[in-house]
Amino acid sequence: MRTIGLIGGMSWESSAEYYRLVNEHVRARLGGQHNAASVMVTVDFAEIEAMQRAGDWDAAGKRLAEAAVALEGAGADMIGLCTNTMHLVADRIEAAVSVPFVHLVDATAERILATGLRRVGLLATRFTMEMAFYTERMARHGVEVLVPPRIDRDFVHEVIYRELTLGVAEESSREGYQRVMNDLAERGCEGIVYGCTEITLLVDETDSPVPVFDSTRLHAERLVDLALEG
Repeated sequence: MRTIGLIGGMSWESSAEYYRLVNEHVRARLGGQHNAASVMVTVDFAEIEAMQRAGDWDAAGKRLAEAAVALEGAGADMIGLCTNTMHLVADRIEAAVSVPFVHLVDATAERILATGLRRVGLLATRFTMEMAFYTERMARHGVEVLVPPRIDRDFVHEVIYRELTLGVAEESSREGYQRVMNDLAERGCEGIVYGCTEITLLVDETDSPVPVFDSTRLHAERLVDLALEG
C-alpha cells in the first residue's frame, strides 16, 4: 500500500472528512482491520483565509508548497489537497514535489463523464465559482460548468465561511441551497458538483433535483485507488 499525503486545515472539518473517507474506502476495498497508510500536514486556516481575502495567492501557494514538501519528506507517495478552492495554486504545489499531485477536478470530471453527463452546476466558494482555474480545467475534460447568478454565489459563499467552516449547519441555509440547485437544474444542468469540502455538512444527494457529484468523496476515492494500485 502506498502512503497518501494530505494537505489539510482548510478547514479542519474538511480534513476530518478526508481522513474518514480515505480510511473507509481502504477498509471497503481490503476488509478486516485495514486502513489507509497516510500522513497529514495541517495548516492554520485563519492564515490561509486572510491570504484569500487579500488576494495574496503567491503567499498561499508558497505555504501549501511547503506543506507538500514536508509530506514528501515524511514518506508520502502522492499528495492530495483537502480543499477545492486552494486548487487555484495546484501548479505551485505540483512543482515543489517529485511525487504525483492528485488533482481533485480531474477526479470529479472523469466521474461526471463516466455517467454520460456534460453540463453541471457548481456550488462552491466565490473564488472557485468566479475564478477560471476550476471551470477551465473541467472544460479540458469536455465538461461545461454553470454557476449561480451573483446574488446566489454570494449566499453560497457566505454560508460556507460563516457557518460550515465553523461546524454550523442552519436549516434556512439548507433550504437556500436547495433553491439554488433547483434554479441550476431549470437552467439545464444535468448534475450538481459539490465543489467545497464542507458542503456535505449541510446538504446531500437527496437535496438536489439532479445527480450530485461530491468532489471530496470522488477525490478521496481516487487517492485510495492510486494507493492500492497494483
